[in-house]
This record gives sequence, structure tokens and C-alpha cells, in this order.
Amino acid sequence: MDGNLIIKNAFVVTPVGNTALKGEEMGNLKHIENALVVVKDGRILYCGPSGEAPDIDNTSFKEIDAAGRVVLPGFVDSHTHLIFGGYRPDEFEWRLKGDSYMSIMERGGGIQSTVNHTKETSAEDLASKAQWFIDRMSEMGVTTVEAKSGYGLDTSTEMKMLDVIKSLADNPNQKLRIVSTFLGAHAVPKEYKGRTDEYIDLMIKEMLPAAKGKAEFCDIFTEKNVFEIEDSRRFMKAAKEAGFKLKFHADEIVTLGGAELAAELGAVSADHLLHVSDKGIADMAKSGTVATLLPLTAFALREPYAPARKFIDSGCAVALATDLNPGSCFSGSIPLTIALACIYMNMSIEETITALTLNGAAALDLASETGSLEEGKSADILILEFNNYRMLPYYIGMNCVNTVISKGRVVNKN
Repeated sequence: MDGNLIIKNAFVVTPVGNTALKGEEMGNLKHIENALVVVKDGRILYCGPSGEAPDIDNTSFKEIDAAGRVVLPGFVDSHTHLIFGGYRPDEFEWRLKGDSYMSIMERGGGIQSTVNHTKETSAEDLASKAQWFIDRMSEMGVTTVEAKSGYGLDTSTEMKMLDVIKSLADNPNQKLRIVSTFLGAHAVPKEYKGRTDEYIDLMIKEMLPAAKGKAEFCDIFTEKNVFEIEDSRRFMKAAKEAGFKLKFHADEIVTLGGAELAAELGAVSADHLLHVSDKGIADMAKSGTVATLLPLTAFALREPYAPARKFIDSGCAVALATDLNPGSCFSGSIPLTIALACIYMNMSIEETITALTLNGAAALDLASETGSLEEGKSADILILEFNNYRMLPYYIGMNCVNTVISKGRVVNKN
């Protein structure tokens, strides 16, 4: 019976499709009242009006009564740094006193601080800590999450992180799907200061081959005084040639052209984009690169939010993610992400749901597998506490999820 479910009396609300929804399409959600969802062997067999459901043998299915409440696809958190050692609360206080993100990096804090802690932390402790975050994510309705390396900046520690991600993903009792990203190009390590080209050579010759089979994606922090445009182009072309799908940290601190480069190289997504140019938006709309926006980070850094409306109105596909990390955004709150997107980024709740489901899945190249409630897709399903999906931003920063189903298995009931 595990993986076989019938959800009755459901108010199904879902985007539809196997690719990212762009522009005004993002606001188009399918509504099915008095719906029935049938799950067999962890996949959706039927999702539609109760009166049109196929005949099935109910004795081999677990039955859940949604009692008229909203049933959504599981949320996809497509950008996180959930594997790390140590914490950085002192830096949070420095920022509150006015220190900038880059000035903290220059005084030895920032990414390098977490690198030092991560190198000293065992794989077992990293996994235990990450699992705690995963459990909290699951409670908020996340059924797919991306996890990056990037706090090693040497081959052995980066591979330790990727091995931890793989061990978590391969756990048969894991509550959610985990997608792995190699982010060795998160910063230039202190021992390579002034020798960025040499560090890129190391990553190309040693880290990329070692990461092959451990990570599906490769990411880079394309930023002034970190990895500039030509640095990023050289490395990411090598990553693409090695078979990795591409993601970019782009135009977060200054307008550098990261969005344009992501589009040029056919990246699956470009993320952050607080200071994206109009040309970057136009290029991403043309290439189909998903714009993954991270409002929690802008909130935590007291920076302007990414121009979500401009992206959507320009015909881009927009996803939302939390950017959980120990420095610039120590939060994995889906409820607060939803509230910020609607209140401060002028996204409708329909666009926000699409951004956190189907478009989040597309940002991980999984839109044909999850992100919507359609026949044949993985049964990643949420039942809310309410019969109105507009409660999601209205109940500000609070969890509206009652039941979480991942691959047909009930993993959380709040």
C-alpha cells in the first residue's frame, strides 16, 4: 500500500506542463473542485473530477480525505547551500551595524569563515546537520531541494560535501528529492589570492573530473572581484564540455553581465539577479534560462529585491528559492519567501505558486518529473490547512501546510 494513495474531496490547484511557464502564463493555474487524486506506485495515476475517475480496487490504496482543502504540487527549493560547518551569527550582527557583505569577506569573514569550519567538520556531522534542515524544509512543504557544495574550495573538501549530498539523496527513507550542484567556484581560496587563473585551472583539471557522477549541475559566483565574466566563461564552458548542466550566481552585488553570460552558455538557471541589466533580462527571456529569485537574501541583506515584475512582463520564466546558507541568508522559510514575493516583489499568488512548483522544478531540469499535479508525474503533493490558496501570503510567514506527500509517501502531517 506504500506509494498507493487516494486523496478525495480535494480542491486541486496546479500549474500544468512539462516545461517552465513564462510571462503571463505563470498566472494560469488549473482549478479542480471536488477532485480525486489517485497515486499508484508513487506516481499520479489520475487527477481530476471525482465523477470521472477510473475504477480502482480501493482495498490496495490508502485513503486521505482532504475535506475540501487546497491540494498543491510539492514546493521545489531550487537554490540552497544546506551543507556547511559552523555558523556565522557574529557577521549577522556586523551587517546590522552597517558592514557590507563584501567588506565582511575582505576582513576574513564570509564564505572563507564557513570554508574553515567545513574543512574541520566530519562528513557524518555535516550529514546530520543537513538532515535537520531537510526535516524542517519538509514540514514547510518542500518535496525537492537543490544542495550545493562550495564551502571546501579544495578537491578533498568539495568531494566530501558532494559525497554527503549523495548519501542524503540515496537514503531510501529520505523525505524529499535532493539534486546536487558542484560549486567549487564559490570564491577564490585565500591561498590563491591574486592567482584566480591557477585556481580555475585546478578546478578544470582536478575538481570537475572528481565531481563527475557526484553532481548534476555546476555553479559559479560570477561577481566583481570574485569570478569576473571572462573567468566565468572559461570555467563554465569547461564544465559544460565535461557534461554538467549550468547554473549561475549572477548580478547579485553589482551589474556585471552574469545574466547575459548564463543565457549565452545555455544555463538552466541564473540566480539572485538583484542588479540584472535590461539586456540580461531580454537575453534570458530569449534563451529560456530560468530566473531564480531569492527574496530572503535581499531581505536579510537589506538590498533591493530582484525585479520580478520586469522579468515576468518581459516573458521570462521566474522561479523562487530560499538560498538557505550560513551567511547572507540563514533561513529556509518557504512561508516568508511567499510573503516577500507577493508583498514586496509584486508577484501574484498564482505566479508565486508557479515559481515555487513547476518553474522551480524547471530550474533543476525536472519539470517533466515534478512541479505539477498531472498524470504520470511523481506524486509530490501538499494538502494545506485551508480551502483557499490565497491564505499562503495572507497568513504572513506562517506554515499553511497540513500534509506532505513525497513520491506517494506521507512524510509529514502537521
